[in-house]
Amino acid sequence: MEGDNNMEKGLLLANREETARTTLLLVFSTFIIVCASFTFGVSAGYTADTMSSIMTDLDLSLAQFSLFGSLMTFGGMIGAIFSAKAASALGNKMTLWLADLFCITGWLAIALAKSIVWLDMGRFFVGIGVGLISYVVPVYVAEITPKHIRGAFTFSNQLLQNCGVAIAYYFGNFLSWRSLALIGIIPCGIQVIGLFFIPESPRWLAKKGRDEEVKVVLQKLRGKGHNILFEASAIKISVEVSKQNSNTSFRSLFRKRYAHQLTIGIGLMLLQQLCGMSGIGSYGSTLFELGGFPARIGMTVLSLIVVPKSLLGLILVDRWGRRPLLMTSAFGLCLSCITLAVAFGVKDVPEIQNITPVFTFIGILSFTMMFAFGMGALPWIIMSEIFPMDIKVLAGSLVTIANWFTGWIANYCFNFMLVWSPTGTFIISAIVCGLTIVFTWCLVPETQGLTLEEIQLSFAGT
Repeated sequence: MEGDNNMEKGLLLANREETARTTLLLVFSTFIIVCASFTFGVSAGYTADTMSSIMTDLDLSLAQFSLFGSLMTFGGMIGAIFSAKAASALGNKMTLWLADLFCITGWLAIALAKSIVWLDMGRFFVGIGVGLISYVVPVYVAEITPKHIRGAFTFSNQLLQNCGVAIAYYFGNFLSWRSLALIGIIPCGIQVIGLFFIPESPRWLAKKGRDEEVKVVLQKLRGKGHNILFEASAIKISVEVSKQNSNTSFRSLFRKRYAHQLTIGIGLMLLQQLCGMSGIGSYGSTLFELGGFPARIGMTVLSLIVVPKSLLGLILVDRWGRRPLLMTSAFGLCLSCITLAVAFGVKDVPEIQNITPVFTFIGILSFTMMFAFGMGALPWIIMSEIFPMDIKVLAGSLVTIANWFTGWIANYCFNFMLVWSPTGTFIISAIVCGLTIVFTWCLVPETQGLTLEEIQLSFAGT
Protein backbone atom coordinates (compact mmCIF):
# COMPACT_ATOMS: atom_id res chain seq x y z
CA MET A 1 0.00 0.00 0.00
CA GLU A 2 2.75 2.43 0.92
CA GLY A 3 4.53 1.70 -2.36
CA ASP A 4 1.40 2.54 -4.32
CA ASN A 5 0.91 5.75 -2.35
CA ASN A 6 4.52 6.76 -2.99
CA MET A 7 4.09 6.05 -6.70
CA GLU A 8 0.95 8.19 -6.70
CA LYS A 9 2.76 11.00 -4.91
CA GLY A 10 5.65 10.86 -7.32
CA LEU A 11 3.36 11.04 -10.31
CA LEU A 12 1.40 13.94 -8.91
CA LEU A 13 4.45 15.89 -7.85
CA ALA A 14 5.81 15.53 -11.35
CA ASN A 15 2.74 17.19 -12.76
CA ARG A 16 3.59 20.01 -15.09
CA GLU A 17 0.60 19.64 -17.37
CA GLU A 18 -0.53 22.53 -19.55
CA THR A 19 -3.77 24.30 -18.77
CA ALA A 20 -6.63 22.63 -20.59
CA ARG A 21 -8.89 24.60 -22.90
CA THR A 22 -12.52 25.14 -22.06
CA THR A 23 -14.09 23.19 -24.90
CA LEU A 24 -17.59 23.50 -26.30
CA LEU A 25 -18.33 19.90 -25.28
CA LEU A 26 -17.32 20.64 -21.68
CA VAL A 27 -19.63 23.67 -21.54
CA PHE A 28 -22.50 21.76 -23.19
CA SER A 29 -22.03 18.74 -20.90
CA THR A 30 -22.04 20.94 -17.80
CA PHE A 31 -25.20 22.70 -18.97
CA ILE A 32 -27.03 19.41 -19.54
CA ILE A 33 -25.91 18.07 -16.15
CA VAL A 34 -27.00 21.18 -14.22
CA CYS A 35 -30.40 21.28 -15.94
CA ALA A 36 -31.40 18.96 -13.10
CA SER A 37 -30.43 21.71 -10.67
CA PHE A 38 -33.08 23.96 -12.22
CA THR A 39 -35.89 21.61 -11.26
CA PHE A 40 -34.23 21.34 -7.82
CA GLY A 41 -34.56 25.13 -7.51
CA VAL A 42 -38.19 25.15 -8.64
CA SER A 43 -39.03 22.51 -6.03
CA ALA A 44 -37.18 24.46 -3.31
CA GLY A 45 -39.02 27.71 -4.09
CA TYR A 46 -42.37 26.16 -4.99
CA THR A 47 -44.01 26.55 -1.57
CA ALA A 48 -42.81 30.13 -1.03
CA ASP A 49 -45.70 31.75 -2.87
CA THR A 50 -48.27 28.95 -3.21
CA MET A 51 -49.05 28.32 0.45
CA SER A 52 -52.33 30.23 0.70
CA SER A 53 -53.72 29.07 -2.68
CA ILE A 54 -52.97 25.37 -2.07
CA MET A 55 -54.38 25.54 1.46
CA THR A 56 -57.55 27.20 0.14
CA ASP A 57 -58.07 24.97 -2.91
CA LEU A 58 -57.52 21.67 -1.08
CA ASP A 59 -58.72 22.83 2.36
CA LEU A 60 -55.43 22.09 4.16
CA SER A 61 -54.49 22.99 7.71
CA LEU A 62 -51.14 24.59 8.61
CA ALA A 63 -49.85 21.23 9.84
CA GLN A 64 -50.90 19.51 6.59
CA PHE A 65 -49.20 22.13 4.46
CA SER A 66 -46.06 22.01 6.61
CA LEU A 67 -45.99 18.26 6.03
CA PHE A 68 -46.41 18.80 2.28
CA GLY A 69 -43.58 21.34 2.23
CA SER A 70 -41.25 19.09 4.22
CA LEU A 71 -41.94 15.97 2.14
CA MET A 72 -39.51 17.17 -0.53
CA THR A 73 -36.68 17.13 2.00
CA PHE A 74 -37.86 13.79 3.41
CA GLY A 75 -37.94 12.34 -0.10
CA GLY A 76 -34.55 13.92 -0.70
CA MET A 77 -33.21 12.01 2.28
CA ILE A 78 -34.51 8.74 0.77
CA GLY A 79 -32.98 9.60 -2.60
CA ALA A 80 -29.71 10.51 -0.91
CA ILE A 81 -29.47 7.06 0.68
CA PHE A 82 -29.20 5.52 -2.78
CA SER A 83 -27.62 8.40 -4.72
CA ALA A 84 -23.93 7.52 -4.40
CA LYS A 85 -24.56 3.78 -4.72
CA ALA A 86 -26.65 4.34 -7.85
CA ALA A 87 -24.02 6.63 -9.38
CA SER A 88 -21.30 4.09 -8.65
CA ALA A 89 -23.22 1.11 -10.03
CA LEU A 90 -25.20 2.66 -12.90
CA GLY A 91 -23.06 5.66 -13.78
CA ASN A 92 -23.87 9.36 -13.47
CA LYS A 93 -25.89 9.54 -16.68
CA MET A 94 -28.19 6.65 -15.83
CA THR A 95 -28.71 8.00 -12.31
CA LEU A 96 -29.74 11.39 -13.71
CA TRP A 97 -32.23 9.68 -16.04
CA LEU A 98 -33.66 7.90 -13.00
CA ALA A 99 -33.89 11.21 -11.13
CA ASP A 100 -35.69 12.80 -14.09
CA LEU A 101 -38.25 9.97 -14.04
CA PHE A 102 -39.03 10.62 -10.37
CA CYS A 103 -39.20 14.39 -10.86
CA ILE A 104 -41.48 14.27 -13.91
CA THR A 105 -43.82 11.79 -12.19
CA GLY A 106 -43.87 13.93 -9.04
CA TRP A 107 -44.59 17.23 -10.80
CA LEU A 108 -47.42 15.67 -12.80
CA ALA A 109 -48.94 14.26 -9.60
CA ILE A 110 -48.83 17.73 -7.98
CA ALA A 111 -50.26 19.49 -11.05
CA LEU A 112 -53.16 17.02 -11.32
CA ALA A 113 -53.75 16.52 -7.58
CA LYS A 114 -57.36 16.46 -6.41
CA SER A 115 -56.57 15.48 -2.84
CA ILE A 116 -53.78 15.79 -0.30
CA VAL A 117 -52.73 12.17 -0.96
CA TRP A 118 -51.72 12.90 -4.57
CA LEU A 119 -50.22 16.23 -3.56
CA ASP A 120 -48.02 14.64 -0.90
CA MET A 121 -47.06 11.71 -3.13
CA GLY A 122 -45.98 14.09 -5.88
CA ARG A 123 -43.90 16.17 -3.50
CA PHE A 124 -42.29 13.01 -2.11
CA PHE A 125 -41.41 11.74 -5.61
CA VAL A 126 -39.88 15.11 -6.55
CA GLY A 127 -37.90 14.88 -3.32
CA ILE A 128 -36.47 11.48 -4.24
CA GLY A 129 -35.45 12.90 -7.61
CA VAL A 130 -33.68 15.95 -6.20
CA GLY A 131 -32.08 13.75 -3.54
CA LEU A 132 -30.40 11.80 -6.35
CA ILE A 133 -29.56 15.05 -8.14
CA SER A 134 -27.98 16.71 -5.10
CA TYR A 135 -25.13 14.19 -5.00
CA VAL A 136 -24.69 13.32 -8.67
CA VAL A 137 -24.62 16.81 -10.21
CA PRO A 138 -21.68 18.36 -8.27
CA VAL A 139 -19.69 15.11 -8.38
CA TYR A 140 -20.31 14.61 -12.11
CA VAL A 141 -19.29 18.19 -12.95
CA ALA A 142 -16.21 18.04 -10.70
CA GLU A 143 -15.05 14.83 -12.36
CA ILE A 144 -15.20 16.13 -15.94
CA THR A 145 -13.70 19.61 -15.45
CA PRO A 146 -10.01 20.59 -15.23
CA LYS A 147 -8.74 21.99 -11.94
CA HIS A 148 -8.42 25.66 -12.93
CA ILE A 149 -12.15 26.04 -13.68
CA ARG A 150 -13.61 23.25 -11.53
CA GLY A 151 -14.93 25.61 -8.86
CA ALA A 152 -16.73 27.90 -11.31
CA PHE A 153 -18.24 25.02 -13.30
CA THR A 154 -19.37 23.22 -10.14
CA PHE A 155 -20.81 26.52 -8.87
CA SER A 156 -23.08 26.51 -11.95
CA ASN A 157 -25.05 23.86 -10.02
CA GLN A 158 -26.06 26.57 -7.55
CA LEU A 159 -26.58 29.10 -10.35
CA LEU A 160 -29.18 26.89 -12.05
CA GLN A 161 -30.78 26.10 -8.68
CA ASN A 162 -31.19 29.83 -8.13
CA CYS A 163 -32.61 30.23 -11.63
CA GLY A 164 -35.23 27.67 -10.66
CA VAL A 165 -35.90 29.44 -7.36
CA ALA A 166 -36.22 32.78 -9.19
CA ILE A 167 -38.71 31.32 -11.67
CA ALA A 168 -40.78 29.86 -8.82
CA TYR A 169 -40.72 33.17 -6.93
CA TYR A 170 -41.57 35.32 -9.95
CA PHE A 171 -44.21 33.21 -11.68
CA GLY A 172 -45.70 32.21 -8.34
CA ASN A 173 -47.14 35.74 -8.31
CA PHE A 174 -49.09 35.16 -11.52
CA LEU A 175 -49.54 31.44 -12.26
CA SER A 176 -51.72 28.96 -10.44
CA TRP A 177 -49.93 26.40 -8.29
CA ARG A 178 -50.83 23.69 -10.81
CA SER A 179 -49.29 25.58 -13.74
CA LEU A 180 -46.20 26.37 -11.68
CA ALA A 181 -45.69 22.64 -11.07
CA LEU A 182 -45.56 22.01 -14.82
CA ILE A 183 -42.59 24.41 -15.16
CA GLY A 184 -40.51 21.97 -13.13
CA ILE A 185 -40.91 19.35 -15.89
CA ILE A 186 -39.27 21.45 -18.63
CA PRO A 187 -35.60 21.12 -17.53
CA CYS A 188 -36.11 17.40 -16.94
CA GLY A 189 -37.20 16.97 -20.55
CA ILE A 190 -34.16 18.93 -21.78
CA GLN A 191 -31.84 16.77 -19.70
CA VAL A 192 -33.43 13.46 -20.73
CA ILE A 193 -32.60 14.27 -24.37
CA GLY A 194 -29.28 16.02 -23.74
CA LEU A 195 -27.75 13.15 -21.76
CA PHE A 196 -27.61 11.09 -24.97
CA PHE A 197 -25.03 13.53 -26.35
CA ILE A 198 -22.58 13.95 -23.44
CA PRO A 199 -19.86 11.58 -22.15
CA GLU A 200 -19.80 9.65 -18.89
CA SER A 201 -17.34 10.68 -16.17
CA PRO A 202 -13.76 9.53 -16.97
CA ARG A 203 -13.27 8.48 -13.33
CA TRP A 204 -16.36 6.25 -13.42
CA LEU A 205 -15.16 4.69 -16.68
CA ALA A 206 -11.73 4.05 -15.12
CA LYS A 207 -13.38 2.45 -12.12
CA LYS A 208 -15.15 0.04 -14.48
CA GLY A 209 -11.86 -0.82 -16.23
CA ARG A 210 -12.73 0.95 -19.49
CA ASP A 211 -9.31 2.59 -19.89
CA GLU A 212 -9.48 3.26 -23.63
CA GLU A 213 -12.81 5.05 -23.21
CA VAL A 214 -11.21 7.18 -20.47
CA LYS A 215 -8.65 8.50 -22.96
CA VAL A 216 -11.24 9.07 -25.67
CA VAL A 217 -13.56 10.98 -23.31
CA LEU A 218 -10.72 13.06 -21.84
CA GLN A 219 -9.51 14.00 -25.31
CA LYS A 220 -12.99 15.16 -26.31
CA LEU A 221 -13.45 17.14 -23.09
CA ARG A 222 -9.97 18.77 -23.17
CA GLY A 223 -9.67 19.35 -26.91
CA LYS A 224 -7.77 17.61 -29.73
CA GLY A 225 -4.43 19.32 -29.16
CA HIS A 226 -4.26 18.76 -25.42
CA ASN A 227 -1.99 16.07 -23.93
CA ILE A 228 -4.25 13.97 -21.71
CA LEU A 229 -1.73 11.22 -20.87
CA PHE A 230 -0.83 12.56 -17.43
CA GLU A 231 -4.44 13.14 -16.39
CA ALA A 232 -5.43 9.67 -17.62
CA SER A 233 -2.51 8.11 -15.72
CA ALA A 234 -3.32 10.01 -12.53
CA ILE A 235 -6.95 8.90 -12.69
CA LYS A 236 -5.92 5.29 -13.31
CA ILE A 237 -3.53 5.26 -10.34
CA SER A 238 -6.11 6.89 -8.09
CA VAL A 239 -8.68 4.25 -9.06
CA GLU A 240 -6.19 1.41 -8.51
CA VAL A 241 -5.34 2.70 -5.05
CA SER A 242 -9.05 2.99 -4.21
CA LYS A 243 -9.66 -0.59 -5.38
CA GLN A 244 -7.05 -1.84 -2.92
CA ASN A 245 -9.20 -0.21 -0.22
CA SER A 246 -12.47 -1.40 -1.78
CA ASN A 247 -13.43 -3.38 1.33
CA THR A 248 -14.30 -0.12 3.06
CA SER A 249 -17.32 -0.62 5.32
CA PHE A 250 -19.62 1.96 6.83
CA ARG A 251 -17.84 1.54 10.17
CA SER A 252 -14.46 2.26 8.55
CA LEU A 253 -15.65 5.75 7.60
CA PHE A 254 -15.14 6.72 11.22
CA ARG A 255 -11.48 5.79 11.31
CA LYS A 256 -9.04 8.51 12.24
CA ARG A 257 -7.64 8.74 8.69
CA TYR A 258 -11.02 9.96 7.37
CA ALA A 259 -12.10 11.99 10.40
CA HIS A 260 -11.07 15.35 8.96
CA GLN A 261 -12.90 14.95 5.64
CA LEU A 262 -16.01 13.51 7.28
CA THR A 263 -16.15 16.29 9.85
CA ILE A 264 -15.90 18.90 7.11
CA GLY A 265 -18.51 17.24 4.90
CA ILE A 266 -21.15 16.60 7.56
CA GLY A 267 -20.43 19.84 9.43
CA LEU A 268 -20.92 22.07 6.38
CA MET A 269 -24.14 20.28 5.42
CA LEU A 270 -25.65 20.68 8.90
CA LEU A 271 -24.65 24.34 9.06
CA GLN A 272 -26.09 24.98 5.60
CA GLN A 273 -29.52 23.63 6.58
CA LEU A 274 -29.63 25.15 10.08
CA CYS A 275 -28.62 28.67 9.01
CA GLY A 276 -32.27 29.49 8.18
CA MET A 277 -32.50 29.03 4.42
CA SER A 278 -34.84 26.03 4.71
CA GLY A 279 -37.47 28.32 6.16
CA ILE A 280 -36.77 31.56 4.30
CA GLY A 281 -36.52 29.80 0.94
CA SER A 282 -39.72 27.80 1.43
CA TYR A 283 -41.90 30.36 3.24
CA GLY A 284 -40.62 33.75 2.04
CA SER A 285 -44.10 35.06 1.23
CA THR A 286 -45.30 34.20 4.74
CA LEU A 287 -42.36 36.08 6.28
CA PHE A 288 -43.03 39.20 4.19
CA GLU A 289 -46.67 39.19 5.30
CA LEU A 290 -45.66 38.62 8.92
CA GLY A 291 -43.37 41.64 8.73
CA GLY A 292 -46.00 43.83 7.08
CA PHE A 293 -44.23 44.09 3.71
CA PRO A 294 -46.17 43.46 0.45
CA ALA A 295 -45.46 39.81 -0.37
CA ARG A 296 -45.87 40.14 -4.14
CA ILE A 297 -43.33 42.97 -4.35
CA GLY A 298 -40.92 41.16 -2.06
CA MET A 299 -41.04 37.88 -3.99
CA THR A 300 -40.64 39.67 -7.32
CA VAL A 301 -37.54 41.53 -6.11
CA LEU A 302 -36.07 38.28 -4.77
CA SER A 303 -36.62 36.60 -8.14
CA LEU A 304 -34.71 39.37 -9.89
CA ILE A 305 -31.71 39.54 -7.54
CA VAL A 306 -30.88 35.91 -6.72
CA VAL A 307 -29.43 34.92 -10.13
CA PRO A 308 -27.04 37.91 -10.58
CA LYS A 309 -25.71 37.30 -7.07
CA SER A 310 -25.06 33.64 -7.94
CA LEU A 311 -23.17 34.78 -11.04
CA LEU A 312 -20.89 36.82 -8.81
CA GLY A 313 -20.18 33.75 -6.69
CA LEU A 314 -19.44 31.73 -9.83
CA ILE A 315 -16.90 34.35 -10.94
CA LEU A 316 -15.20 34.63 -7.53
CA VAL A 317 -15.01 30.97 -6.44
CA ASP A 318 -11.84 30.28 -8.47
CA ARG A 319 -10.38 33.73 -7.74
CA TRP A 320 -11.00 34.22 -4.04
CA GLY A 321 -11.01 30.54 -3.18
CA ARG A 322 -13.51 28.44 -1.23
CA ARG A 323 -12.59 29.50 2.32
CA PRO A 324 -12.82 33.33 1.94
CA LEU A 325 -16.05 33.06 -0.06
CA LEU A 326 -17.65 30.71 2.48
CA MET A 327 -16.72 32.89 5.47
CA THR A 328 -17.88 36.08 3.69
CA SER A 329 -21.20 34.44 2.87
CA ALA A 330 -21.66 33.20 6.46
CA PHE A 331 -20.86 36.66 7.85
CA GLY A 332 -23.47 38.25 5.58
CA LEU A 333 -26.04 35.62 6.59
CA CYS A 334 -25.34 36.32 10.27
CA LEU A 335 -25.97 40.05 9.81
CA SER A 336 -29.16 39.30 7.84
CA CYS A 337 -30.52 37.07 10.61
CA ILE A 338 -29.76 39.75 13.20
CA THR A 339 -31.65 42.26 11.03
CA LEU A 340 -34.68 39.96 10.89
CA ALA A 341 -34.52 39.31 14.63
CA VAL A 342 -34.57 43.08 15.26
CA ALA A 343 -37.39 43.57 12.74
CA PHE A 344 -39.71 41.12 14.49
CA GLY A 345 -38.46 42.09 17.95
CA VAL A 346 -39.64 45.70 17.62
CA LYS A 347 -42.87 44.84 15.82
CA ASP A 348 -44.98 45.50 18.92
CA VAL A 349 -43.03 48.54 20.13
CA PRO A 350 -45.21 51.55 19.17
CA GLU A 351 -42.37 54.09 18.91
CA ILE A 352 -40.29 52.14 16.34
CA GLN A 353 -42.62 49.50 14.91
CA ASN A 354 -42.63 51.29 11.54
CA ILE A 355 -39.15 49.94 10.80
CA THR A 356 -40.38 46.32 10.84
CA PRO A 357 -41.51 46.16 7.16
CA VAL A 358 -38.29 47.80 5.93
CA PHE A 359 -36.03 45.63 8.10
CA THR A 360 -37.99 42.53 7.06
CA PHE A 361 -37.40 43.32 3.40
CA ILE A 362 -33.72 44.15 3.91
CA GLY A 363 -33.15 41.04 6.04
CA ILE A 364 -34.80 38.58 3.64
CA LEU A 365 -33.23 40.21 0.57
CA SER A 366 -29.70 40.28 2.00
CA PHE A 367 -30.06 36.73 3.38
CA THR A 368 -31.12 35.36 -0.01
CA MET A 369 -28.30 37.21 -1.76
CA MET A 370 -25.59 36.08 0.64
CA PHE A 371 -26.80 32.47 0.58
CA ALA A 372 -26.71 32.45 -3.24
CA PHE A 373 -23.27 34.09 -3.08
CA GLY A 374 -21.59 31.18 -1.31
CA MET A 375 -23.25 29.11 1.39
CA GLY A 376 -25.71 27.54 -1.03
CA ALA A 377 -23.12 26.01 -3.38
CA LEU A 378 -19.82 25.76 -1.52
CA PRO A 379 -20.66 22.87 0.85
CA TRP A 380 -21.60 20.77 -2.22
CA ILE A 381 -18.49 21.85 -4.14
CA ILE A 382 -16.23 20.99 -1.20
CA MET A 383 -18.06 17.67 -0.66
CA SER A 384 -17.41 16.71 -4.29
CA GLU A 385 -13.67 17.40 -3.87
CA ILE A 386 -12.51 16.14 -0.48
CA PHE A 387 -13.38 12.42 -0.37
CA PRO A 388 -10.97 9.81 -1.83
CA MET A 389 -12.30 7.27 -4.33
CA ASP A 390 -12.37 4.38 -1.85
CA ILE A 391 -14.88 6.10 0.46
CA LYS A 392 -16.56 8.48 -1.97
CA VAL A 393 -19.71 6.37 -2.31
CA LEU A 394 -20.25 5.76 1.41
CA ALA A 395 -19.09 9.19 2.56
CA GLY A 396 -21.04 10.99 -0.17
CA SER A 397 -24.20 9.14 0.79
CA LEU A 398 -23.74 9.85 4.49
CA VAL A 399 -23.07 13.55 3.94
CA THR A 400 -26.01 13.93 1.55
CA ILE A 401 -28.34 12.09 3.94
CA ALA A 402 -27.20 14.37 6.78
CA ASN A 403 -28.05 17.40 4.64
CA TRP A 404 -31.52 16.18 3.67
CA PHE A 405 -32.45 14.86 7.10
CA THR A 406 -31.51 18.17 8.74
CA GLY A 407 -33.35 20.05 6.00
CA TRP A 408 -36.48 17.97 6.57
CA ILE A 409 -36.49 18.75 10.30
CA ALA A 410 -35.73 22.45 9.73
CA ASN A 411 -38.37 22.80 7.01
CA TYR A 412 -41.12 21.08 8.97
CA CYS A 413 -40.40 22.95 12.20
CA PHE A 414 -40.00 26.44 10.71
CA ASN A 415 -43.70 27.45 10.71
CA PHE A 416 -44.09 26.22 14.29
CA MET A 417 -40.94 28.12 15.35
CA LEU A 418 -42.42 31.30 13.87
CA VAL A 419 -45.54 30.75 15.99
CA TRP A 420 -43.26 30.31 19.03
CA SER A 421 -41.06 33.38 18.36
CA PRO A 422 -39.90 34.94 15.06
CA THR A 423 -37.20 36.85 16.93
CA GLY A 424 -35.95 33.73 18.71
CA THR A 425 -35.95 31.79 15.44
CA PHE A 426 -33.58 34.23 13.74
CA ILE A 427 -31.36 34.64 16.79
CA ILE A 428 -30.76 30.89 16.62
CA SER A 429 -30.03 31.19 12.88
CA ALA A 430 -27.58 34.05 13.52
CA ILE A 431 -25.70 31.90 16.04
CA VAL A 432 -25.46 29.04 13.52
CA CYS A 433 -24.07 31.43 10.89
CA GLY A 434 -21.49 32.68 13.37
CA LEU A 435 -20.45 29.10 14.11
CA THR A 436 -20.04 28.54 10.35
CA ILE A 437 -17.33 31.21 10.23
CA VAL A 438 -15.44 29.59 13.13
CA PHE A 439 -15.87 26.10 11.66
CA THR A 440 -14.56 27.17 8.26
CA TRP A 441 -11.60 29.06 9.73
CA CYS A 442 -10.52 26.13 11.89
CA LEU A 443 -11.23 23.06 9.74
CA VAL A 444 -11.94 23.73 6.06
CA PRO A 445 -8.84 23.68 3.79
CA GLU A 446 -8.47 25.61 0.56
CA THR A 447 -8.91 23.38 -2.51
CA GLN A 448 -8.66 26.06 -5.17
CA GLY A 449 -6.32 25.17 -8.05
CA LEU A 450 -5.72 21.55 -6.99
CA THR A 451 -6.65 18.38 -8.86
CA LEU A 452 -8.90 15.93 -7.04
CA GLU A 453 -5.88 13.64 -6.60
CA GLU A 454 -3.75 16.46 -5.16
CA ILE A 455 -6.49 17.27 -2.66
CA GLN A 456 -6.35 13.69 -1.37
CA LEU A 457 -2.60 14.00 -0.90
CA SER A 458 -3.04 17.21 1.10
CA PHE A 459 -5.30 15.35 3.53
CA ALA A 460 -2.88 12.43 3.71
CA GLY A 461 -0.18 14.83 4.85
CA THR A 462 -2.23 16.29 7.72
